[in-house]
Amino acid sequence: MRPLVACRRRAGGVAAIDAGFGPCLCSGGGARGLCNFGFRRPLATERRPADGRGGEEEVSHTPASTPGVALTIGAFDGVHRGHQDLVSRMVAAAKREGLAPVCVTFDPDPEVVLHPEREHLSLSTVDERVRRLGALGVSQVEVIPFTRSVAHQAPEEFMEQLRSKHDVRALWMGPDFALGKDRSGTVDMLGQIGGKLGFRIMVVDVLLHHGRPISSTWVREALGAGDVRLAAELLGRPFCLDGIVLTGMRRGRQLGFPTANVVPPQGRARPADGVYFVRAVAPGDAGSEGQVDDQSWFGVANLGARPTFGEAEPLLEAHLLDYEGDLYGARLEVCFLDQLRGVRRFASVEELRLQIDRDIATARDLARNAIWTEIR
Repeated sequence: MRPLVACRRRAGGVAAIDAGFGPCLCSGGGARGLCNFGFRRPLATERRPADGRGGEEEVSHTPASTPGVALTIGAFDGVHRGHQDLVSRMVAAAKREGLAPVCVTFDPDPEVVLHPEREHLSLSTVDERVRRLGALGVSQVEVIPFTRSVAHQAPEEFMEQLRSKHDVRALWMGPDFALGKDRSGTVDMLGQIGGKLGFRIMVVDVLLHHGRPISSTWVREALGAGDVRLAAELLGRPFCLDGIVLTGMRRGRQLGFPTANVVPPQGRARPADGVYFVRAVAPGDAGSEGQVDDQSWFGVANLGARPTFGEAEPLLEAHLLDYEGDLYGARLEVCFLDQLRGVRRFASVEELRLQIDRDIATARDLARNAIWTEIR
């Protein structure tokens, strides 16, 4: 079974690209090092009007003499590796130029308002988006309520409103970015608007994973196929779901494998039904200085229906390795590290029990792997 993140060697050694997982053990000798995750580092290009017609040129920047804002706008669903790259580049440039890095995002996701006929399953809550964007070093995350009236705004009107609140000096985006009514606020159009309002456009190439652009859609596809390892590579971290631990039917306890049961949150993307190797995290007790140290355990989780018992309601049931205690009423975050197998109906409860025994043995083998211990 291949590890969550596979290292690839290049001539001259391992390419060091920060993917958010920390150190791992690279294949071929087992020396500890940083992994090459197949990401291509893109270039940032400034686009600004030239003689009123727009244009593109490479520029060098000098620190701004007065305070201002470097801004980026987007849904940032999942805050995946592509989002992280864009925001990190903006933050680094803002520090060099003496600007404040600011992110603007929306709630709900624009897709929910623009296409209500489609099912939209988000990769993260708005609170998680704000927290993860803040962790990248931005000084402010502004959440704009997305409504039909916002969707129908002309791009210049939208940017004028932002400009009235933020002294925008640089607007950062990907090459396919667009905003405003009918997505008319393209990169070129925003360059013209920036010429009038006094900000420049910084365009960052999309981040590629093995030749394909990283996107929230691709993450959802990976989850839908049960490929949580690929989802983790695209996100830069394992995909997690959380919820309050509820009292269940206690079947796991009767089988000898007590579980913490969580109802998957509504409106959220989730992996395909199956049995997974997971890491579960619960808040610990506050320390002497008021800090809270999380507790975590590896485990085996069944996500989805329970066909052996004729139960179709989706449920997340996590058996935590070597845990003894009571988590009822606690908030539990379950992070998906690897799929062990699909969900299937067993001929008898005893056959199910034997399979769970094998699943737990596999999980213990994975938990002993040095690669996994780095993400406790």
